[in-house]
Amino acid sequence: MRNSGKYHNYELHPVKRMEGFDKQAWEGAGAIGKILQERVSGILQQKNKAVVCFDMYPGVRKEEILCLAETLRPVQIWDMEDYARTEDDINQMFADFITNDRVFGVMCHKKIDSLFEAEKLEQARAELKATAQGCVVIMGMGAGILSEGDLYIYCNLTRWEIQLRYRAGMPNWHCTNTDAPILSKYKKGFFVEWRLADRHKRERYERFDFMLDTEQQGKPKLITGDAFRAALDRTSREPFRMEPYFDPGVWGGHWMQENFGLDPEQENFAWSFDGVPEENCLLFGFGEITVKVPAIDLVLYRPHELLGERVHGRFGAEFPIRFDLLDTMGGGNLSLQVHPLTEYIQDTFGMHYTQDESYYLLDTDDSKETYVYLGLQKDVDREAMAQDLKAAETGEIPFPAEKYVNQIPVKKHDHVLIPAGTIHCSGQDTMVLEISATPYIFTFKLWDWGRVGLDGIPRPIHIEHGLKNIQWDRDTDWIYDNVVGQQEIVAQGEGYRIERTGLHEREFLDTFRYTVRDCLTVTMEDSVHMMNLVEGSHAWIESVDGSFQPFEIHYAETAIVPAKAGAYKIVAGEEEIMLVAASVR
Repeated sequence: MRNSGKYHNYELHPVKRMEGFDKQAWEGAGAIGKILQERVSGILQQKNKAVVCFDMYPGVRKEEILCLAETLRPVQIWDMEDYARTEDDINQMFADFITNDRVFGVMCHKKIDSLFEAEKLEQARAELKATAQGCVVIMGMGAGILSEGDLYIYCNLTRWEIQLRYRAGMPNWHCTNTDAPILSKYKKGFFVEWRLADRHKRERYERFDFMLDTEQQGKPKLITGDAFRAALDRTSREPFRMEPYFDPGVWGGHWMQENFGLDPEQENFAWSFDGVPEENCLLFGFGEITVKVPAIDLVLYRPHELLGERVHGRFGAEFPIRFDLLDTMGGGNLSLQVHPLTEYIQDTFGMHYTQDESYYLLDTDDSKETYVYLGLQKDVDREAMAQDLKAAETGEIPFPAEKYVNQIPVKKHDHVLIPAGTIHCSGQDTMVLEISATPYIFTFKLWDWGRVGLDGIPRPIHIEHGLKNIQWDRDTDWIYDNVVGQQEIVAQGEGYRIERTGLHEREFLDTFRYTVRDCLTVTMEDSVHMMNLVEGSHAWIESVDGSFQPFEIHYAETAIVPAKAGAYKIVAGEEEIMLVAASVR
C-alpha cells in the first residue's frame, strides 16, 4: 500500500487551549454540584426563591441531570416531558417531515414549543410563579421556554455521540422507539429534533450561565457561560481543527488504520469525518480540563466572523463546505450513486442547496489499476439501464455497471469533479478526500454491488429518486471535457505553485492546490477556507498581521481558517508541501 505509515503524526484529539478561564471549569458530579450549590445559595441569600434551569439537547441522559439537580435539594422539579404532546401526537404533527422513507425526510421549519401543549405550559408557569420559596428546578429539552430561571445551565451533546447512543438502543426524544432501525432514529433527529433544538439554542447563547458537557457517561464537565462564549469567539477568528471521528462500512479499507493509528482490531474504517461542523466537535482546554463543544455552536454563535459577510449573506448560519475521507484501500467500491439537482432537493426535501462534490485522490494503490466510476458511457439506452437497475434491486441480476458507467483511471493527487446529477462512485484501493457542499445525506444509491449493511440488512436503494436526477447527457466526452483533468496553473514563482483544481461551473465551491517550498500568502476573498494537507508531514498557517499564533497542520488533517482571520501565510517545514483549500467562489 503506497505511503503506508508515512508520517504517523495525525492528531486524533486536537485541543485548543483557552487561557484565562482555568478557574471557570469543573469536572465530575461532585465538583459541579458544589459550584452550583454555591450559586444557588447566593441567589437564596438575595431572595426567597432560586429557579434553576437545566436546558437539554435531545439525547442528553435525563437521569444524569436529575442526579445533579437533586444535589441542589430542590423543593420541586419540573420535567419538560410532563408538558409534551403524546408520542402519537408528535409523530402525527411532524409526519410530513419524518416521511415513510427509510432515509430521507423534509427539513422541519417549526419551533421547539410545538412539541408541547400550550395549556400545560401555562399551567406550569403559574405553578412556578406561585412557588414562594426554596430552590426549584426546570429540566429537559426546551426547558428555557418555560423559564430561563435565575441560573441557566445548557446541557450540551454532539451529534456523533447521539448517533452512538441510538445504536446502543436510545430512542428519540419522548419516544418509545428503542428497537427502531438506526436510520429511522437518525432521520427523526436530523430532520426534526436537531433543527428545533438548534433554533432554540441559538436564541439563548448570551443567556447561558453555564455550559455542561454531557458527552461521557458519569463524567460531566462544566464551564461558565463566559468561558463558553469566549472560546467560540476566539475560535471564530483563528485557524482550528475539529475532533475527527471514524466509522466502519461495508466497503471500508485499512489506509486510515495504518496512517492514523486507529484500532487495528477493527475490521475496517470506511469514513473519517474531520470537516463536518454539524456533527464534529471542538475540544477546548481550560487548564487540565478538556471540554467537548459541538462545532455547530460556533456556526450558530459566530456565523459572520466564521463564514464572512459574503458567505453568510448567501447561506445564513450554515457551514456550506464539507471535507471527509473515504477509505477503500483493501476494501470495495462505494455504492453507485447520484445526488439530487438543486430544484429537486428544494422541492422534495426543503433544502436550500444540493450536494455538489468532488473526489481528491489523497492516495491510491500504485500496484493496481485504480479508478472511479463517473458519468455514462456514450449512447446509453436509458430505458434498458433503468430496467437493469430495478432488476438488480430485486436480486434478479447483478447490475452490469461497466456496461453503462465510465471507469475513469485515477492516480494520487488527481481531482475529479462531481456536480449533482452525475452518476458516480469511488472504486476500491483508493483514499479519497471528498470535498463537497454540506447536505451530505442526500445520496441516491442505485446499486450496492449486491451487499448488505454491517447490520445484515440491505442498504437503502433509491432508484426512482435517482432516475429523476441522472443527467443523461453527461457521457464519456462530457466527463473528460468538463470534470476530469481540469487542473490549471494560475500562478507560480520561486518556491510556490498555485493550481485551480475545481470545481465545475455548476458548483459554488472553488478549490486551489498550493505547492509550497518556503512561504506563500493567501487572500480570503471574504470566505471561510477549509483545507487539507495532502502532501508533506506538516505545515504552518500564520497570520499576516500577527492576529493569531502560528497554527500547525499535519498530513491528511483538515483545518478551517475563518474569514475573520484575514489573509494568511502557508509556511512549509523542511520539505515541499501541498495543501488543498476550498472556499465559496
